[in-house]
Parts: sequence; C-alpha cells; structure tokens
Amino acid sequence: MIKIDIIILSNGKNEALIQLTNQTIETLIQSENQDEIKFDVLVIESNILLYPYQYTSSTTIYPSSAFGFNKYLNIGINKTINDLVCFCNNDLIFNKGWASAILAALEKDPDIYSVSTFCPSFHADKEDEIPDEINYGYKNGVFFTGWCFFVKRSIFKIIGPFDEHFIFWYADDDFRLTLQKYALKNVLVKSAKVKHLSSETLNKEQSSRQFRLRFSANAYFRYKWINKNYIIFLYHKTRYIFNSTFKD
Repeated sequence: MIKIDIIILSNGKNEALIQLTNQTIETLIQSENQDEIKFDVLVIESNILLYPYQYTSSTTIYPSSAFGFNKYLNIGINKTINDLVCFCNNDLIFNKGWASAILAALEKDPDIYSVSTFCPSFHADKEDEIPDEINYGYKNGVFFTGWCFFVKRSIFKIIGPFDEHFIFWYADDDFRLTLQKYALKNVLVKSAKVKHLSSETLNKEQSSRQFRLRFSANAYFRYKWINKNYIIFLYHKTRYIFNSTFKD
C-alpha cells in the first residue's frame, strides 16, 4: 500500500465553506482504491471558532498563529511523515485515478520532484501547450497550479521550507521559480484530473483585503526574484500600503 499525505487549507467561516471542504475530502477518498492507495488527510483550519470540529475522514488542526498560505503549508509538512505529499485548496473535485496517474508518472521518470494536476475546465483552452501525458515545464497556470500540487518530501531537503513571507499571493510563483532555480523537474500529468472550483473561499474575502495581500506580496516578489534591491522593495511596499489605505 502506498500512503500519501494530503494537506488541505480550509477557512470554514460558514456552513457552505465547511461543506465545501468536506466535499473535497469525500471526492478524494472515493477517487482511489484505499487498499492500494491510502490518503492521510490533514486539514489545517483557519477559523479557530470551529474548534474542536473534525472534518470527515481527516485529522483537523487549528494553528494558534495567524494565517499564512506558506506558513500553514510548513505546519502541514511538520505534522506529516509520508514520502509523498499533496498540497490542496479546499475547493476541489478529485476524479477517479488522479493519484494513480501521478504515481505512474513518477515510476516512469524517478527524477520528477513536483507534479501538478489537470483541471478539465481551467486547462481546457491550454491543451495545445500540454499535448502529452507527462508535460515538463514551470509556466504558472499551465505546468504548475498552486491549488493542487504533489511533491516528494525529499524536495524540502534541497530547497528548504516554503517562504513564509508569502501570505497568499505569489506563493505559487515563488515555488515554481524555486523549482526552476534548482533545476528540479516539474510536470503536469494530464490524466491526474482534479477540478478546481474557482477559488470559492477567496471570492468571499473583501476586495480591499485582497488588494493589500496581493500588492504587499508583489513588492516582496519583485525584491526576491527581479530587482533584489531592498530600497526598491521598501519603496514599493510603502506605496502599496498607502494605495490600499486610500482605497479603503
């Protein structure tokens, strides 16, 4: 039996979002023969008011620290032990055989470290860029998607933990560029089908909150990957904070 850690970030602020996470887990469990592939599901719940609620077929934890996408992923890494790990949003529908397809790709090419799944709706207009079963590359939104990606745990011995400066926005870009920097193979496996339900949790956040998260992250992203100039970073961060305050 192959065991896979599934780390799901959830924010069950209302009943609809709670059920969204449960739906994600239910489709996950139904997607594979559990006698052959066992999913150890860890839900990291942001809404402390839900404690001690446990999502279906999972272990649910409630960090005391404020939410950060990469911070919570790192918590998940430290709370799990299996050699294979999948990081997931809570708004997914897993198709049957998605994990089997990834395992087949890893067997075919043992040097693959990171795998993204194929969303039938999101990738529908991008199939000319992903013609094969195993498609290599780092392009965001094509070969890498941050809502559901699968890695070998050994990758973190090479790249270290996720950069916790990224609270939400640009976390996916930072990870894919890190893979590229270390020349670690990333692929999209076409038969690993997982439907993403259009950022249901994020869509319920206030637009001003999204604005602050996005542009503060942009300042740090530019500093880390583009200009590497701390003075420019402070300039952009200050400007974005001013603009977001004025926007409110």
